[in-house]
Amino acid sequence: MNDTTSIVALDNRERRRSVGLGAGVVARIIDAVTSRALATTRAAAAFAVGFFFAPPGSNVIDTIASPVTSFVPAIMDNLDYVSPAHGQPAALTKSQSDALDTYNKAVSDFKSILSQRRAQINSNQPLPNLPGQALYLARNNMISAYKDLTDVLPSRIGRPNKFGIPPAYFDAENEPLLDEYTALFNIMQAPPANAQNSNTPFDDVVDLGTVIGRVKGLDTENAEIAGRIALGLFFAETNGNQNIGNARSNKYKGSFQTGISEDKNGRNKWAAIKKSIAALNPALSARDDEEEARVGKLDRRYNHWTAVKDALVNAHADLFPRIPTIARALPNPVDQMKLFELIQIIPTPTKAALKSGDVLKYEIADPRIMGYLRNNSIFTFGKSNRARTSATFREILDAMWLFNDKFERALSKFNEIKARQKVGN
Repeated sequence: MNDTTSIVALDNRERRRSVGLGAGVVARIIDAVTSRALATTRAAAAFAVGFFFAPPGSNVIDTIASPVTSFVPAIMDNLDYVSPAHGQPAALTKSQSDALDTYNKAVSDFKSILSQRRAQINSNQPLPNLPGQALYLARNNMISAYKDLTDVLPSRIGRPNKFGIPPAYFDAENEPLLDEYTALFNIMQAPPANAQNSNTPFDDVVDLGTVIGRVKGLDTENAEIAGRIALGLFFAETNGNQNIGNARSNKYKGSFQTGISEDKNGRNKWAAIKKSIAALNPALSARDDEEEARVGKLDRRYNHWTAVKDALVNAHADLFPRIPTIARALPNPVDQMKLFELIQIIPTPTKAALKSGDVLKYEIADPRIMGYLRNNSIFTFGKSNRARTSATFREILDAMWLFNDKFERALSKFNEIKARQKVGN
């Protein structure tokens, strides 16, 4: 079970403005144009491999895209072009100057660990235990330092970034660094050679979530919501990639990033409802029998089908009957996905909030629980966020902006599946 997370709301950025056209302003304009041109070139190169900027956690995948076994990007050659905070007015206060220095150092440190890990991979050197942890911490430090900088120097908030990260948290000039961050995780978290993939990974998640919802008593409409939520969880945990490892944890693996005990518990729960599933959907039950025979003695978390079904019945199925109430309280499908992701991160408080009768106003003030949230990129970045001692669930959902991009993509994929099924029918 996650005590922790994998993404990002698009905020409109307040653009930098200049008054007059003195020599310093002209120089900054030239610098901005050059940087933008370079960023465009780098973004085009990164597009070929995709990007996922994910909130990491103890068992929720940090950042994943489709497995990559060989990627030596031109990005690394261009990292020196990435500019730290620049173009500032001459008269900075001490707090502004300190924040600027801290941010510049954080950018430098992030570039350094990216270059180090890339060199190790390219030269086939053995990687350290949990090779993604240092990258994750350096990334967080950079984002936190930028938030601290923009808190004391709002003029540093610049143009929108392609990742949709709120502009007060991320300088778009550093997009290539996150591209390389993602590319490295692609390599470090690639599935093992014996992993058993599915040819229909997204459909599998939706079908399993839907049938579990029906067995738990949901009508057709609400069972469909269960399938949609299940797909959102798949994107949150692994960005929609099956059978992956975890570069930040030796415990959590597979399509839903579960531990061994979680998977075992889910397997037992599935066995308890297997007859009901067979009666409700014989074709799905037959597929299940095939996958059970296929997995054999392999770690079940590395068979996509068994990993998904075990995870869903272990952590989420018992709450599926509450979906009608949740859907009324949270009509936005992305908010529904966020709430179920919180069951992965902070299961006990989330279940208590659901029982309270007003989930959005339910407040968390336990320092331990706030720590779990911060470990999953919720109230993590910047001193002002880390100073928080409490939050309502409405505030928590709003702070889960790193998940927005993943859940929006899950929603798009779900609609695509449903449209295809409608045409088929």
